[in-house]
Amino acid sequence: MKRNLFKQLISHLENKEFTIVTGARQTGKSTLLKQLEVHAKGLKYPAVFLNLENKSVLSYLNESPLNILSYLPTSEKRIIVLIDEIQYLHDPSNFLKLLYDEYVDKIKIVATGSSAFYIDDKFKDSLAGRKKIFNLLTCSFDEYLRLNNRDELITELIRIQSNPNAKSMHLDILRQEWETYMIYGGYPAVITESNKKEKIARLAEIRDSFTRRDVMESGVQNQTAFYNLFRILASQSGNLLNTNELSKSLRIKHETVSHYLETLQKCFHIALIRPYYRNISKELTKMPKSYLLDTGLLCCLTNNFQPLHLRSDKGMLWENSFFRVLCDKYGINEINFWRTTNENEVDFVIPNLDVPQAIEAKFNERLINENKYKKFKENYPDIPLSFAYYEPFDEDFFRRIYYIANGE
Repeated sequence: MKRNLFKQLISHLENKEFTIVTGARQTGKSTLLKQLEVHAKGLKYPAVFLNLENKSVLSYLNESPLNILSYLPTSEKRIIVLIDEIQYLHDPSNFLKLLYDEYVDKIKIVATGSSAFYIDDKFKDSLAGRKKIFNLLTCSFDEYLRLNNRDELITELIRIQSNPNAKSMHLDILRQEWETYMIYGGYPAVITESNKKEKIARLAEIRDSFTRRDVMESGVQNQTAFYNLFRILASQSGNLLNTNELSKSLRIKHETVSHYLETLQKCFHIALIRPYYRNISKELTKMPKSYLLDTGLLCCLTNNFQPLHLRSDKGMLWENSFFRVLCDKYGINEINFWRTTNENEVDFVIPNLDVPQAIEAKFNERLINENKYKKFKENYPDIPLSFAYYEPFDEDFFRRIYYIANGE
Protein backbone atom coordinates (compact mmCIF):
# COMPACT_ATOMS: atom_id res chain seq x y z
CA MET A 1 0.00 0.00 0.00
CA LYS A 2 1.36 3.40 -0.98
CA ARG A 3 0.76 6.33 1.35
CA ASN A 4 -0.95 9.49 0.06
CA LEU A 5 2.37 11.31 0.43
CA PHE A 6 3.91 9.05 -2.23
CA LYS A 7 2.51 11.11 -5.13
CA GLN A 8 3.89 14.34 -3.67
CA LEU A 9 7.33 12.79 -3.28
CA ILE A 10 7.28 11.54 -6.88
CA SER A 11 6.43 15.03 -8.09
CA HIS A 12 9.31 16.46 -6.07
CA LEU A 13 11.89 14.10 -7.58
CA GLU A 14 12.35 16.52 -10.49
CA ASN A 15 12.91 19.50 -8.21
CA LYS A 16 16.35 20.87 -7.49
CA GLU A 17 15.82 20.94 -3.73
CA PHE A 18 16.68 17.89 -1.69
CA THR A 19 13.69 16.02 -0.25
CA ILE A 20 13.47 15.43 3.50
CA VAL A 21 10.81 13.07 4.89
CA THR A 22 10.31 13.27 8.63
CA GLY A 23 7.68 12.08 11.07
CA ALA A 24 7.10 9.94 14.13
CA ARG A 25 8.78 6.57 14.41
CA GLN A 26 6.88 3.62 12.97
CA THR A 27 4.87 5.67 10.49
CA GLY A 28 6.41 3.97 7.45
CA LYS A 29 9.19 6.32 6.32
CA SER A 30 11.59 3.50 5.40
CA THR A 31 8.90 1.66 3.44
CA LEU A 32 8.08 4.86 1.57
CA LEU A 33 11.73 5.33 0.66
CA LYS A 34 11.99 1.78 -0.71
CA GLN A 35 8.85 2.33 -2.77
CA LEU A 36 10.41 5.46 -4.24
CA GLU A 37 13.50 3.45 -5.18
CA VAL A 38 11.38 0.90 -7.04
CA HIS A 39 9.46 3.69 -8.78
CA ALA A 40 12.62 5.52 -9.84
CA LYS A 41 14.23 2.37 -11.23
CA GLY A 42 11.02 1.55 -13.06
CA LEU A 43 11.35 4.87 -14.87
CA LYS A 44 15.00 4.09 -15.66
CA TYR A 45 16.32 6.69 -13.21
CA PRO A 46 19.63 5.68 -11.61
CA ALA A 47 18.86 5.21 -7.90
CA VAL A 48 20.87 4.11 -4.86
CA PHE A 49 19.43 3.18 -1.45
CA LEU A 50 21.65 3.71 1.62
CA ASN A 51 20.50 2.62 5.07
CA LEU A 52 22.54 4.37 7.76
CA GLU A 53 21.65 1.71 10.30
CA ASN A 54 24.37 -0.18 8.42
CA LYS A 55 27.38 0.71 10.56
CA SER A 56 29.97 0.30 7.83
CA VAL A 57 28.11 2.65 5.48
CA LEU A 58 27.59 5.11 8.31
CA SER A 59 31.25 5.05 9.31
CA TYR A 60 32.39 5.60 5.74
CA LEU A 61 30.10 8.58 5.16
CA ASN A 62 31.09 10.11 8.50
CA GLU A 63 34.69 10.25 7.26
CA SER A 64 33.67 12.62 4.47
CA PRO A 65 30.39 13.53 2.73
CA LEU A 66 32.16 13.07 -0.60
CA ASN A 67 32.59 9.37 0.15
CA ILE A 68 29.01 8.97 -1.00
CA LEU A 69 30.30 9.29 -4.57
CA SER A 70 31.83 5.82 -4.21
CA TYR A 71 28.35 4.29 -4.03
CA LEU A 72 27.03 6.02 -7.15
CA PRO A 73 26.84 4.49 -10.64
CA THR A 74 28.26 6.23 -13.67
CA SER A 75 25.40 8.11 -15.27
CA GLU A 76 24.68 11.16 -17.36
CA LYS A 77 21.36 11.51 -15.55
CA ARG A 78 20.96 13.04 -12.11
CA ILE A 79 21.25 10.18 -9.64
CA ILE A 80 18.58 9.71 -6.99
CA VAL A 81 20.21 8.87 -3.66
CA LEU A 82 17.78 7.60 -1.03
CA ILE A 83 19.19 7.82 2.49
CA ASP A 84 17.33 6.20 5.38
CA GLU A 85 17.90 7.43 8.97
CA ILE A 86 20.15 10.35 8.02
CA GLN A 87 20.10 11.62 11.61
CA TYR A 88 22.71 8.97 12.50
CA LEU A 89 25.42 10.97 10.71
CA HIS A 90 27.68 13.05 12.95
CA ASP A 91 26.71 16.23 11.09
CA PRO A 92 23.82 15.58 8.70
CA SER A 93 23.23 19.28 8.04
CA ASN A 94 26.78 19.86 6.84
CA PHE A 95 26.63 16.59 4.87
CA LEU A 96 23.58 17.73 2.91
CA LYS A 97 24.78 21.32 2.52
CA LEU A 98 28.11 20.29 0.98
CA LEU A 99 26.53 17.83 -1.44
CA TYR A 100 23.88 20.35 -2.47
CA ASP A 101 26.35 23.19 -3.03
CA GLU A 102 28.82 21.09 -5.04
CA TYR A 103 26.79 18.29 -6.63
CA VAL A 104 23.15 19.40 -6.89
CA ASP A 105 23.18 18.97 -10.68
CA LYS A 106 24.40 15.38 -10.35
CA ILE A 107 22.70 14.16 -7.16
CA LYS A 108 19.13 14.34 -5.89
CA ILE A 109 18.96 13.27 -2.25
CA VAL A 110 15.75 11.95 -0.71
CA ALA A 111 16.33 11.34 3.00
CA THR A 112 14.34 10.26 6.01
CA GLY A 113 15.19 11.79 9.35
CA SER A 114 13.78 11.39 12.82
CA SER A 115 13.28 14.01 15.49
CA ALA A 116 16.93 14.18 16.53
CA PHE A 117 17.82 15.48 13.08
CA TYR A 118 14.84 17.78 12.78
CA ILE A 119 15.45 19.44 16.14
CA ASP A 120 19.00 20.37 15.15
CA ASP A 121 19.16 24.16 14.64
CA LYS A 122 21.90 23.70 12.04
CA PHE A 123 19.38 21.84 9.90
CA LYS A 124 17.17 24.91 9.71
CA ASP A 125 19.96 27.45 9.21
CA SER A 126 22.37 25.80 6.81
CA LEU A 127 19.79 24.16 4.55
CA ALA A 128 17.61 27.18 3.90
CA GLY A 129 16.56 27.08 0.25
CA ARG A 130 18.20 23.70 -0.25
CA LYS A 131 15.52 21.34 1.01
CA LYS A 132 11.80 20.77 1.22
CA ILE A 133 10.36 18.98 4.23
CA PHE A 134 7.50 16.49 3.94
CA ASN A 135 5.86 15.27 7.15
CA LEU A 136 4.61 11.69 7.25
CA LEU A 137 1.92 11.40 9.91
CA THR A 138 0.13 8.20 10.89
CA CYS A 139 -2.42 6.89 8.40
CA SER A 140 -5.56 8.78 7.42
CA PHE A 141 -8.89 6.93 7.29
CA ASP A 142 -8.67 6.14 3.59
CA GLU A 143 -5.11 4.87 4.09
CA TYR A 144 -6.39 2.79 7.01
CA LEU A 145 -8.95 1.19 4.69
CA ARG A 146 -6.37 0.54 1.97
CA LEU A 147 -3.97 -1.04 4.44
CA ASN A 148 -6.81 -3.33 5.56
CA ASN A 149 -7.53 -4.23 1.92
CA ARG A 150 -10.98 -2.63 2.08
CA ASP A 151 -10.88 -1.04 -1.35
CA GLU A 152 -14.60 -1.67 -1.79
CA LEU A 153 -15.27 0.63 1.18
CA ILE A 154 -13.09 3.35 -0.34
CA THR A 155 -15.16 3.06 -3.54
CA GLU A 156 -18.31 3.35 -1.43
CA LEU A 157 -16.95 6.43 0.37
CA ILE A 158 -16.24 8.13 -2.94
CA ARG A 159 -19.78 7.33 -4.12
CA ILE A 160 -21.31 8.74 -0.92
CA GLN A 161 -19.22 11.90 -0.99
CA SER A 162 -19.86 12.62 -4.65
CA ASN A 163 -23.65 12.18 -4.45
CA PRO A 164 -25.58 14.21 -1.85
CA ASN A 165 -28.53 11.81 -2.08
CA ALA A 166 -26.57 8.55 -1.93
CA LYS A 167 -27.61 5.88 0.56
CA SER A 168 -25.32 3.02 1.51
CA MET A 169 -25.93 -0.62 2.41
CA HIS A 170 -22.47 -0.58 4.02
CA LEU A 171 -23.07 2.25 6.50
CA ASP A 172 -22.84 0.02 9.59
CA ILE A 173 -19.54 -1.43 8.39
CA LEU A 174 -18.18 2.04 7.66
CA ARG A 175 -19.15 3.18 11.14
CA GLN A 176 -17.44 0.17 12.73
CA GLU A 177 -14.28 0.86 10.74
CA TRP A 178 -14.31 4.54 11.64
CA GLU A 179 -14.76 3.78 15.34
CA THR A 180 -11.90 1.26 15.22
CA TYR A 181 -9.76 3.88 13.48
CA MET A 182 -10.62 6.52 16.12
CA ILE A 183 -9.82 4.24 19.06
CA TYR A 184 -6.72 2.44 17.78
CA GLY A 185 -5.33 5.14 15.50
CA GLY A 186 -3.29 5.10 12.34
CA TYR A 187 0.09 3.50 13.04
CA PRO A 188 0.55 0.95 10.21
CA ALA A 189 1.70 -1.85 12.54
CA VAL A 190 -1.41 -1.32 14.68
CA ILE A 191 -3.78 -1.20 11.70
CA THR A 192 -2.56 -4.52 10.30
CA GLU A 193 -3.11 -6.34 13.61
CA SER A 194 -6.57 -7.94 13.44
CA ASN A 195 -6.73 -8.84 17.15
CA LYS A 196 -7.63 -5.93 19.45
CA LYS A 197 -5.37 -7.17 22.26
CA GLU A 198 -2.48 -7.20 19.80
CA LYS A 199 -3.37 -3.69 18.66
CA ILE A 200 -3.15 -2.52 22.27
CA ALA A 201 0.18 -4.33 22.72
CA ARG A 202 1.57 -2.65 19.60
CA LEU A 203 0.48 0.76 20.87
CA ALA A 204 2.09 0.07 24.24
CA GLU A 205 5.32 -0.80 22.44
CA ILE A 206 5.20 2.47 20.50
CA ARG A 207 4.40 4.36 23.70
CA ASP A 208 7.26 2.77 25.63
CA SER A 209 10.06 1.63 23.32
CA PHE A 210 9.95 4.24 20.60
CA THR A 211 9.01 7.16 22.82
CA ARG A 212 11.95 6.19 25.05
CA ARG A 213 14.29 6.52 22.06
CA ASP A 214 12.86 9.96 21.32
CA VAL A 215 13.48 10.94 24.94
CA MET A 216 17.09 9.73 24.88
CA GLU A 217 17.93 11.42 21.58
CA SER A 218 16.39 14.70 22.74
CA GLY A 219 18.44 14.88 25.92
CA VAL A 220 15.50 14.61 28.34
CA GLN A 221 16.78 14.02 31.87
CA ASN A 222 13.63 13.41 33.91
CA GLN A 223 11.87 10.64 31.98
CA THR A 224 9.17 10.21 34.63
CA ALA A 225 8.14 13.88 34.41
CA PHE A 226 8.25 13.71 30.62
CA TYR A 227 5.96 10.68 30.51
CA ASN A 228 3.59 12.23 33.06
CA LEU A 229 3.37 15.36 30.93
CA PHE A 230 2.57 13.24 27.91
CA ARG A 231 -0.25 11.50 29.81
CA ILE A 232 -1.68 14.83 30.97
CA LEU A 233 -1.72 16.15 27.41
CA ALA A 234 -3.50 13.00 26.24
CA SER A 235 -6.19 13.34 28.92
CA GLN A 236 -6.69 17.04 28.14
CA SER A 237 -6.50 17.01 24.35
CA GLY A 238 -8.03 20.13 22.82
CA ASN A 239 -7.59 22.19 26.00
CA LEU A 240 -5.63 25.37 26.46
CA LEU A 241 -2.04 24.67 27.44
CA ASN A 242 -0.94 26.49 30.57
CA THR A 243 2.77 25.83 31.08
CA ASN A 244 2.77 27.51 34.50
CA GLU A 245 0.12 25.10 35.80
CA LEU A 246 1.92 22.14 34.25
CA SER A 247 5.15 23.26 35.88
CA LYS A 248 3.52 23.36 39.32
CA SER A 249 1.68 20.08 38.84
CA LEU A 250 4.78 18.20 37.66
CA ARG A 251 7.14 20.05 40.04
CA ILE A 252 9.58 20.92 37.29
CA LYS A 253 10.81 24.24 35.97
CA HIS A 254 8.80 26.21 33.43
CA GLU A 255 11.75 25.99 31.01
CA THR A 256 11.78 22.21 31.40
CA VAL A 257 8.09 21.99 30.50
CA SER A 258 8.76 24.11 27.41
CA HIS A 259 11.64 21.83 26.41
CA TYR A 260 9.50 18.71 26.83
CA LEU A 261 6.69 20.25 24.79
CA GLU A 262 9.10 21.12 21.99
CA THR A 263 10.44 17.57 22.05
CA LEU A 264 6.93 16.10 21.82
CA GLN A 265 6.18 18.38 18.88
CA LYS A 266 9.39 17.61 17.02
CA CYS A 267 8.81 13.89 17.55
CA PHE A 268 5.35 14.31 15.99
CA HIS A 269 3.49 13.10 19.04
CA ILE A 270 1.60 16.35 19.72
CA ALA A 271 0.65 19.51 17.88
CA LEU A 272 0.24 22.94 19.43
CA ILE A 273 -2.08 25.24 17.53
CA ARG A 274 -2.04 28.99 18.00
CA PRO A 275 -4.89 31.47 18.51
CA TYR A 276 -6.24 33.43 15.57
CA TYR A 277 -7.05 37.09 16.08
CA ARG A 278 -7.32 40.46 14.38
CA ASN A 279 -7.81 42.61 17.47
CA ILE A 280 -5.05 41.50 19.80
CA SER A 281 -6.10 43.68 22.75
CA LYS A 282 -9.63 42.26 22.87
CA GLU A 283 -9.33 38.76 21.55
CA LEU A 284 -5.97 37.21 22.19
CA THR A 285 -5.47 34.35 24.54
CA LYS A 286 -1.75 33.70 24.38
CA MET A 287 -1.93 30.05 25.33
CA PRO A 288 -1.98 27.44 22.54
CA LYS A 289 -4.20 24.36 22.42
CA SER A 290 -2.66 20.90 22.27
CA TYR A 291 -3.75 17.80 20.37
CA LEU A 292 -2.21 14.37 19.96
CA LEU A 293 -1.28 13.39 16.43
CA ASP A 294 -2.57 9.84 16.80
CA THR A 295 -5.78 8.95 18.62
CA GLY A 296 -4.60 5.38 19.23
CA LEU A 297 -1.65 6.72 21.19
CA LEU A 298 -4.08 9.02 23.05
CA CYS A 299 -6.19 6.02 24.07
CA CYS A 300 -3.06 4.12 25.07
CA LEU A 301 -1.82 6.96 27.28
CA THR A 302 -5.23 7.32 28.94
CA ASN A 303 -5.60 3.51 29.11
CA ASN A 304 -9.09 3.68 27.65
CA PHE A 305 -10.01 1.43 24.74
CA GLN A 306 -13.72 1.27 25.53
CA PRO A 307 -16.22 1.40 22.67
CA LEU A 308 -17.25 4.90 21.72
CA HIS A 309 -20.77 4.75 23.21
CA LEU A 310 -19.36 3.86 26.66
CA ARG A 311 -16.70 6.58 26.78
CA SER A 312 -17.00 9.71 28.91
CA ASP A 313 -14.32 11.35 26.74
CA LYS A 314 -15.97 10.70 23.36
CA GLY A 315 -16.36 14.42 22.66
CA MET A 316 -12.64 14.99 23.19
CA LEU A 317 -11.76 11.95 21.09
CA TRP A 318 -13.99 13.11 18.23
CA GLU A 319 -12.52 16.64 18.30
CA ASN A 320 -8.99 15.21 18.19
CA SER A 321 -9.98 12.89 15.33
CA PHE A 322 -11.43 15.75 13.32
CA PHE A 323 -8.29 17.77 13.99
CA ARG A 324 -6.33 14.97 12.31
CA VAL A 325 -8.64 15.17 9.29
CA LEU A 326 -7.75 18.86 9.01
CA CYS A 327 -4.03 18.13 9.45
CA ASP A 328 -4.11 15.70 6.53
CA LYS A 329 -5.82 18.28 4.34
CA TYR A 330 -4.09 21.53 5.29
CA GLY A 331 -1.03 20.75 7.42
CA ILE A 332 -0.57 21.37 11.13
CA ASN A 333 0.75 24.90 10.82
CA GLU A 334 -2.29 26.17 8.89
CA ILE A 335 -4.76 25.43 11.69
CA ASN A 336 -5.64 27.96 14.40
CA PHE A 337 -8.39 28.38 16.96
CA TRP A 338 -10.28 31.44 18.20
CA ARG A 339 -10.87 32.31 21.83
CA THR A 340 -11.47 35.59 23.60
CA THR A 341 -10.56 36.54 27.13
CA ASN A 342 -14.30 36.13 27.84
CA GLU A 343 -14.02 32.48 26.77
CA ASN A 344 -15.93 32.78 23.50
CA GLU A 345 -14.38 30.04 21.41
CA VAL A 346 -14.35 28.31 18.02
CA ASP A 347 -12.37 25.08 17.80
CA PHE A 348 -10.66 25.57 14.44
CA VAL A 349 -9.97 28.51 12.16
CA ILE A 350 -8.17 28.03 8.85
CA PRO A 351 -7.44 31.57 7.67
CA ASN A 352 -5.08 31.11 4.73
CA LEU A 353 -7.62 29.88 2.19
CA ASP A 354 -9.27 31.69 -0.69
CA VAL A 355 -12.34 31.56 1.52
CA PRO A 356 -11.21 31.18 5.16
CA GLN A 357 -13.27 28.85 7.29
CA ALA A 358 -14.11 28.24 10.92
CA ILE A 359 -15.26 24.89 12.29
CA GLU A 360 -16.71 23.82 15.62
CA ALA A 361 -16.49 20.10 16.47
CA LYS A 362 -19.32 18.60 18.54
CA PHE A 363 -19.97 14.94 19.18
CA ASN A 364 -23.73 15.29 18.82
CA GLU A 365 -25.66 17.78 16.71
CA ARG A 366 -27.97 18.41 19.68
CA LEU A 367 -25.06 20.03 21.54
CA ILE A 368 -24.79 22.85 19.00
CA ASN A 369 -26.02 26.22 20.29
CA GLU A 370 -25.51 28.75 17.53
CA ASN A 371 -26.00 31.67 19.93
CA LYS A 372 -22.63 30.80 21.50
CA TYR A 373 -20.90 31.83 18.27
CA LYS A 374 -22.63 35.17 17.83
CA LYS A 375 -19.50 37.10 18.87
CA PHE A 376 -17.35 35.29 16.33
CA LYS A 377 -19.85 35.91 13.55
CA GLU A 378 -20.00 39.60 14.47
CA ASN A 379 -16.22 39.94 14.46
CA TYR A 380 -15.64 37.78 11.37
CA PRO A 381 -18.63 37.99 9.03
CA ASP A 382 -16.30 37.05 6.15
CA ILE A 383 -15.39 33.66 7.71
CA PRO A 384 -18.14 31.05 7.34
CA LEU A 385 -18.71 28.91 10.43
CA SER A 386 -19.67 25.25 10.03
CA PHE A 387 -20.16 22.36 12.44
CA ALA A 388 -18.52 18.94 12.38
CA TYR A 389 -20.54 16.46 14.44
CA TYR A 390 -20.39 12.69 14.81
CA GLU A 391 -23.99 11.90 15.68
CA PRO A 392 -26.50 11.33 14.26
CA PHE A 393 -24.30 9.02 12.19
CA ASP A 394 -25.48 8.58 8.62
CA GLU A 395 -24.15 9.02 5.09
CA ASP A 396 -23.96 12.77 5.70
CA PHE A 397 -21.22 12.13 8.28
CA PHE A 398 -18.75 11.28 5.53
CA ARG A 399 -20.03 14.09 3.33
CA ARG A 400 -19.57 16.57 6.19
CA ILE A 401 -16.00 15.45 6.78
CA TYR A 402 -15.22 15.66 3.06
CA TYR A 403 -16.86 19.00 2.38
CA ILE A 404 -15.73 20.75 5.54
CA ALA A 405 -12.16 19.51 5.21
CA ASN A 406 -12.12 20.69 1.62
CA GLY A 407 -13.63 24.09 2.43
CA GLU A 408 -16.81 23.45 0.47
